[in-house]
Amino acid sequence: MRRRSPASVASEQMEKGTAKNQHSRLCFLATLSLFFWVLLFYFHFVVLGGNPFDESAKLQPIRVRTESTPSHRIDDDPSSEPRMSATPLRESHLETARVVDPRKSETPRVVDPAKKKIPKVVESPKRETRRKRESFPFMRALRTTENKSDPCGGRYIYVHDLPPRFNEDMLKECRKLSLWTNMCKFTSNAGLGPPLENVEGVFSNTGWYATNQFAVDVIFNNRMKQYDCLTRDSSIAAAVFVPFYAGFDIARYLWGYNTSVRDAASLDLVKWLMKRPEWNIMGGKDHFLVAGRITWDFRRLSDEETDWGNKLLFLPAARNMSMLVVESSPWNANDFGIPYPTYFHPAKDADVFNWQDRMRKLERKWLFSFAGAPRPDNPKSIRGQIIDQCRNSKVGKLLECDFGESKCHSPSSIMQMFQSSLFCLQPQGDSYTRRSAFDSMLAGCIPVFFHPGSAYTQYTWHLPKDYTKYSVFIPEDDLRKRNVSIEERLREISPEQVKIMREEVINLIPRLIYADPRSKLETLKDAFDVAVQAVIDKVTRLRRNIIEGRTEYDNFIEENSWKYDLLEEGQREVGGHEWDPFFSKPKGEGDSGGSSAEAAKKSWKNEQRDQS
Repeated sequence: MRRRSPASVASEQMEKGTAKNQHSRLCFLATLSLFFWVLLFYFHFVVLGGNPFDESAKLQPIRVRTESTPSHRIDDDPSSEPRMSATPLRESHLETARVVDPRKSETPRVVDPAKKKIPKVVESPKRETRRKRESFPFMRALRTTENKSDPCGGRYIYVHDLPPRFNEDMLKECRKLSLWTNMCKFTSNAGLGPPLENVEGVFSNTGWYATNQFAVDVIFNNRMKQYDCLTRDSSIAAAVFVPFYAGFDIARYLWGYNTSVRDAASLDLVKWLMKRPEWNIMGGKDHFLVAGRITWDFRRLSDEETDWGNKLLFLPAARNMSMLVVESSPWNANDFGIPYPTYFHPAKDADVFNWQDRMRKLERKWLFSFAGAPRPDNPKSIRGQIIDQCRNSKVGKLLECDFGESKCHSPSSIMQMFQSSLFCLQPQGDSYTRRSAFDSMLAGCIPVFFHPGSAYTQYTWHLPKDYTKYSVFIPEDDLRKRNVSIEERLREISPEQVKIMREEVINLIPRLIYADPRSKLETLKDAFDVAVQAVIDKVTRLRRNIIEGRTEYDNFIEENSWKYDLLEEGQREVGGHEWDPFFSKPKGEGDSGGSSAEAAKKSWKNEQRDQS
């Protein structure tokens, strides 16, 4: 056998090695190609698959196949018009999307915005609360309280510019305001009435007027004109005042007029107010008005011609407003008691201080006194017992009032008796309250009340919640059923305690009087100031409660309205009270029915006697 040469063997081995190397390269290339395709499919289906429309717009340059040709390129002249517009694309038409010129109005619509998923932005609780707060239309008014450099911050009052038929026109026809009294003289001097002469030295030399007890409408309105924080911008107002002479309006028509006439002005007012943009801010819950009469004159329940008064306070819109009256209802939440006007209307602080000093120094020879008339037609009245006790006591003083001439109708005689007494008896008048209570406190005389509705549940804005500081309470039944001696009860109070109580009464004087509307007190707050601030506080609390989505009280019951102002700070619910028997309604008796309506009628009849 022929042996192969070494060169032949080497050549054969080289050929085998070459074949093996070629096989390895093919494997490597195949593997690389497979990896590339895997990577490509991964990128297409995983990365682009989540939102291919959105991401495709980021690739450039790429082409879009449309059903129409030709298409514009990115670098086409923007001013040139396309020869053929592209039709909207369906998904089946898409290969890849190209970046289009945003300046072209004919840009192919690749993404349907309505179908595009927009990530939901979740607001933080603080941001959401802030946004909700700013949505309330009264927020600008609330923010004024934060401006410490503004002395009127949180105190602005907006006054409606009412048509004159709601106020001034009534004064022009002042002779028609009462059947028995010429009210023209009592509406003079900005509602204060004619000046009182100080013949007997009972009054001060200035600031005393023969003020009618029902003149608060015009006095309050004229005081409002002097308010130092009036604004014409209702958006910053803490409250809105409605200068409607509600008391004068109803006084014109209480006798001899049908219900339509009695209600006309009230319905007209509500209609006018509800058309105003200021009303829409809170639906009238920031509005307030004043009526210088007792609440029963405005609470007629039916449309029977024999029923008393008008229905102003029962109108749905009026239920939202706050009405300030000289006597409020214990069972309703939309009226608030303010003091009857007295005879004293100081023009400056010094007038008040001088009067207070004088009341402190007076010698008071009578332990107690009473100015009033009996009520023989009212079996529940305790006036008869009071008059008897005054007559039979050596330390009691009686000033009897009746028809005809009487010292009881003389402001000088009344004030002189009060100034000479330590205690002044204040039983119910024809209704719960009587002006005499404020005249007596003006004289520095400690009032003695027999019904909580005569003061304690009425004037919660103006009088201390702790009534024992400034008054004595003797329940009516103590006289009616137990024949308790008033003299003995009062003698139980030590001279030191009497002095403390009298000082409390004298210190209350500024809050119980209405200053002269034509001037302005410098530092003291009078009855007007106290009432306006109380309204502002009420509206501000309501606004903040609306923002917080809460109510001021838990399980509010309107029929228990008298109880809520007696709650201590932090209390939100009322329960049983020791005065419940005083405010229980007889079955079938409504707010203006029965004794309430009769009380209003008697009050009106006695006005005839007092002014004759």
